[in-house]
Amino acid sequence: MSGGQKPDKLDTVRKVAEALAGFEAEDQELILRWARELVGLSEPPPRPRTAAHSPPSPDEPPTPAQTPDIRTFHETKKPSSDTQFAAVVAYYYRFEAVPDAQKDSITKEDLQEACRQVGRKRLKYPAQTLVNAHRQGFLDRGERGAYAINTVGENLVAMALPSDNAAALSGRTRKRSGRATTATKTKGSKQVKRRTATKKRAR
Repeated sequence: MSGGQKPDKLDTVRKVAEALAGFEAEDQELILRWARELVGLSEPPPRPRTAAHSPPSPDEPPTPAQTPDIRTFHETKKPSSDTQFAAVVAYYYRFEAVPDAQKDSITKEDLQEACRQVGRKRLKYPAQTLVNAHRQGFLDRGERGAYAINTVGENLVAMALPSDNAAALSGRTRKRSGRATTATKTKGSKQVKRRTATKKRAR
């Protein structure tokens, strides 16, 4: 990384997800385990735990406030895309919801209901959003349209979100694309001018 720039965690997660996208879930786990061993991480680190997981003191019974609702959790993580939102919802129901509401996987109906609960615009194609999140490596495909959060998705939600760098990264990509388009147009214009001048000299 030139200039001492700090690596962007979300960008790194995306690169890992893209690299794993072409493999089956079993192979993804194997690759991740090998990668951990290569960098010297022999055992998976404990998943970051929020206040919802902190055990109450013996003199203090648990209260509903200790478990965040999905709206609060969503506001904390601030997903910037529909696929990130799907990962946040799957993570919430897997780890953060009250025990009676926890589930290992979510469906398109769960995703639409989460949109209603957090005040997010309803998804036009929620099933496709889950497919896209699976292709990006955040979710594992289950049966009958169900998808479960996987290790990459857990790291995205627990460690990379919220990220203010996502919008900046997207903006830099658009700027580079715009500069490339302008350069191509300029080059093409110069080539036309040269051909025109060559024809005039030939006459």
